[in-house]
Amino acid sequence: MTDWLVGLMETLGAPGAGLAIALENLFPPLPSEVILPLSGFTASRGEMDLVAVLVWTTLGSVVGALALYWVGALLGRERVHAIAARLPLVKVSDIEKTEAWFARHGRKTVFFGRMIPIFRSLISVPAGVERMPLPAFMLLTTAGSLIWNTIFVLAGYFLGENWSLIEAYVGVGTNIVIGMVVAAVLVFVGVRLAERRKGKHAARR
Repeated sequence: MTDWLVGLMETLGAPGAGLAIALENLFPPLPSEVILPLSGFTASRGEMDLVAVLVWTTLGSVVGALALYWVGALLGRERVHAIAARLPLVKVSDIEKTEAWFARHGRKTVFFGRMIPIFRSLISVPAGVERMPLPAFMLLTTAGSLIWNTIFVLAGYFLGENWSLIEAYVGVGTNIVIGMVVAAVLVFVGVRLAERRKGKHAARR
């Protein structure tokens, strides 16, 4: 992957880093934790302008987020409810509670979500489903992405040849996030199965 990124930046310069970040939003397995520090390291060698890297990577973040926003907008609330109704262990009321929560905390979620691994990409979809006002979505996405990108680009810039250390440290945080998500899913499934058993016992009486 590193060779591909290096080739992209050698060919396109800072816009290549922006393109990589846009793709990272659409395909989360492409980690920004590699793209951004590598971009900063490349800038430290004088091969790209540091400010241009920050501008283009932030622009790439916004473009990728907008693509997912429109996926959510095209999907729409009714389709999401229809899909939820067909899923085992999921109730439409679960989706409605999520919608209510997003209506109250959506702006903070979009802003801070841009700085959380995995959720950086996913948070754009519910924002589209809920049709968050586009100017607000773009402003919050730009602000959150600029903070995240600046931290990692500058880290790569100042660490130089040791830029790859960042991926190892951030990987620990990503694994913690994944573990928390898996635990939450297991708890949700356990609660739903328990409710289903209680319902069957009540029906037999």
